[in-house]
Amino acid sequence: MNYEKELVYRNFFQMENNILHAPYNPELEFYSVIKSGNVEKTKELCKESILSKVGLGNLSKNKLKNICYHFIITTALVARYCIEGGMDLTTSYSLSDFYIQKADECKTPEEISELHYVMCLDYAKRMKNLRKKKICSKHIAICIDYICENLHTRITIKELAERVKLEQSYLSKLFKKEVGVTISEYIQEKKIETAQNMLIYSEFAPAEISSILAFPNQSYFTEVFKKWTGMTPKQYQALNLRNIKIENN
Repeated sequence: MNYEKELVYRNFFQMENNILHAPYNPELEFYSVIKSGNVEKTKELCKESILSKVGLGNLSKNKLKNICYHFIITTALVARYCIEGGMDLTTSYSLSDFYIQKADECKTPEEISELHYVMCLDYAKRMKNLRKKKICSKHIAICIDYICENLHTRITIKELAERVKLEQSYLSKLFKKEVGVTISEYIQEKKIETAQNMLIYSEFAPAEISSILAFPNQSYFTEVFKKWTGMTPKQYQALNLRNIKIENN
């Protein structure tokens, strides 16, 4: 068994969970983690109190107002990132209004710091649930969790069927009915989403990513990637890295 290959994938998956990672901009990572519904990573990033955050701007000479203003900005951005990630506008803005009103009622910076943690975790949990909002059965939920945690391997319908103790043909029909795509299409989609993030936010070359995500060969990886994105992996990487440079200039 190729433990090195599995370790490389797991390190990436556990850190990113198919989200955008931007070492050049920690703020982008923070909001993207919440948008992705990565609850554990959100907890990790929010361990540090907002009060001790390095580089926090001075928006008011009053300490309480200063933290409150930063909380409002953060909440507004979280709301918009989550809308971008699929949360409906009414829910996201209602949550934003609720937490901002609660912050306005806080008497100390410490209370706002505690509320910040609660707010971020609430949004992250709701975004995590969105991934399964159209899934009705436990069997399909188990399959999706297994697929997302094992993209570094070759996943077969037979393997999934044995895992949930269903006939392959029945599982295939059930998956298509509840998710809207076939099992094979879903696996491809998740692998390509991860490949897209790795091309931009990791040091891996297309050939390495092809191997890490268990494609049979680089040619097939390129073929599938182009089918989903309209570009080859190298074209996609070059275009997005160029856009990042433009945004930072």
